[in-house]
Amino acid sequence: MVKLSQKTDKSFQGEIVVSPDKSISHRSLIFSALANGTSKICNILEGEDVLHTAQALRSMGVDIVKQDQIYVVKGVGLLGLQEPSDILDMGNSGTSTRLLAGLVTPYNFTTFFTGDASLRLRPMTRIFQPIEQFGAKIISRNNNLLPFAVCGAKNPLPIEYKMNIASAQVKSCILLASMAIQGITTIIEPEKCRDHSEIMMRYLGLKIITEKFSSGLKHSYQGLQEFDAKDFDIPNDISSASFFIVACLLSKNSHVTLKNVGINPLRTGIITTLQEMDANIEIVNQKEINGELVADIVVESSNLKAVEVPASRSASMIDEYPILAIACANAKGVSKLNGLAELKTKESNRLLMIAQNLEKCGVNIKLANDSLEISGGVVQPKQRIFIRTAMDHRIAMSFLIMGLTLENGIEIDDDQMIKTSFPSFEKIFSQVLT
Repeated sequence: MVKLSQKTDKSFQGEIVVSPDKSISHRSLIFSALANGTSKICNILEGEDVLHTAQALRSMGVDIVKQDQIYVVKGVGLLGLQEPSDILDMGNSGTSTRLLAGLVTPYNFTTFFTGDASLRLRPMTRIFQPIEQFGAKIISRNNNLLPFAVCGAKNPLPIEYKMNIASAQVKSCILLASMAIQGITTIIEPEKCRDHSEIMMRYLGLKIITEKFSSGLKHSYQGLQEFDAKDFDIPNDISSASFFIVACLLSKNSHVTLKNVGINPLRTGIITTLQEMDANIEIVNQKEINGELVADIVVESSNLKAVEVPASRSASMIDEYPILAIACANAKGVSKLNGLAELKTKESNRLLMIAQNLEKCGVNIKLANDSLEISGGVVQPKQRIFIRTAMDHRIAMSFLIMGLTLENGIEIDDDQMIKTSFPSFEKIFSQVLT
């Protein structure tokens, strides 16, 4: 479906409740499935990605039902998963694919994975390598892509694995595999990346040892730790909040409060960067829920200035670069975003999609292998701009926000993929414009 957005004199006002955190929603289902007892999960994201994770776990014998907006998960215990009778369809979800592939690694059965056209183009070597070190076997298309099968290890052994890049998905894949393997598995990450899995494990009473190691961290986990079920209340997603933060900053006379947003320090690079750009953003009402930091974020219209973002910050805001690029395009001066190579392996070649679509919108850019320079100050195009999303939900939402700055607006080729992460985006978008 084609979707339009266009410059308006309206402002953003009021309180906004964005979608629940996608990363934490996935993990709450998976860890609840391995627990002894029944978990109740409140405020879970009912986007297509998370629903694929839930359905895959059901296929492995986990009872998951929805009761009055609460997901009830009856855990099967650490070693209780069953061999799926059919192929697991991951849709567009790279997180589901990578985490569940790790989950089934120590089980002596075969699990088949596939996904949509976009997911089948995303490389999986980074998880295949540790999975095979555990003793499992991978059969895949082109030795790298979906569809693939994980033939679980008959006699799985713990590993020590040094990650080449900071990836929370790879780290979580290894941690999930290690849970059902006797012995200590060690993971070395080159720099700090999202730690939702470790926070959840500690909340559940599991002992995971984390130490500083060079510029990153070393995690050690003793497998076969049984644990009892606990309930979860999922905070709202800072990645989803970022779209409305930037929309408010760029719109005149706007003032919004985003409620109960997760502000995990390893996810707040976007807030740090926008504040460096002179964005009027305030964090209030901080609290802790299930081990995660949560707060309200108050935002007011701001005149933004250019920024240079160091490569070391990319792990803490890897999903927010598309919407940050929109902020930079409307800031004063030339911004430079560094350390962007990982964007090429997302739902699309996100780096290329950002660059090409910004140019269409009248923005001067300079694209390099892992960096992007953006000259602020849009030269208003004389006609409506057609945006190609490449089936990428974050490209779609970011450029719908960009449309609010263009006299003739933008038109995106498809908005259906937005449902994977933020099904209420368009509804909220229309409600808070006054």
